[in-house]
Amino acid sequence: MEVPIVFRRTIPAAVSVAVLTVGLAACGGGGDSAAPAAEGGVELTNPGQLTWCTSLPYEPFEFQQGDQVVGFEVDLVALIAERLNATPTVVVTAFEGIQSGTDLTVGTCDLAAAGMTITPTREENFDFSEPFFDATQALLVRADSGITTAEQLAGRNVGVQNGTTGADYAAANIPGANLVTFEDLGLLTTAIQTGQVDAVIQDNGPLLSFATQNPEFAVTTEFDTGEQYGMGVRTGNTALLDVVNEVLATSRTDGTYDAAYEKWFGTAAPAN
Repeated sequence: MEVPIVFRRTIPAAVSVAVLTVGLAACGGGGDSAAPAAEGGVELTNPGQLTWCTSLPYEPFEFQQGDQVVGFEVDLVALIAERLNATPTVVVTAFEGIQSGTDLTVGTCDLAAAGMTITPTREENFDFSEPFFDATQALLVRADSGITTAEQLAGRNVGVQNGTTGADYAAANIPGANLVTFEDLGLLTTAIQTGQVDAVIQDNGPLLSFATQNPEFAVTTEFDTGEQYGMGVRTGNTALLDVVNEVLATSRTDGTYDAAYEKWFGTAAPAN
């Protein structure tokens, strides 16, 4: 799905962030007043809109392409919005506010979809959908660096993204490395391109996509962390969670998931 971008600035309670709202119409106010229920009795923050939070760029899951926001997860969220007879409206904000549950709690969005690994800590902050994507951590370096193992990172600058499982993995498993934290994936990949860091540890999906487009870099190893992505809703919002799970399950059986996967990853989806 492709939708035009409208820029605005918002400061929700307890959070101060610059946001990029993506959708067919600009997002309205916060979630202080109850909105009419959508299909299935789901209450939405803004009438007629499924407002969802993400962090850009995170190619191929969600990223800006010209004046559009596109990607694998964008297509899945569009299916959920269609099921609710609502317009998908994206609020782009820092990943930390998404994974901590703050954006859902204060009503910035109804749904969090940001290539986000299901973890016990995050499950304490909001409710996750059923898993829809298998992931693991990966090591991105210059293709001619000769770096292929975690042990070779001792004494080197290693870039990680704030609030991610990649940052957690690096802190726990790469002793002796100098971890340098960045706010988003774009800053992270720019850092390795400009030599600020010698390596990057992040989820394999976006790093493999980056290496494909930038052949001077390579993913030289993947660490088997057994991660799975899910979408998030405010704790207790079972009506919306049920719809999300229903749509994700249906997309697996009717072929729409496989079509979206092949479109954005260039290969057939793994067997479910």
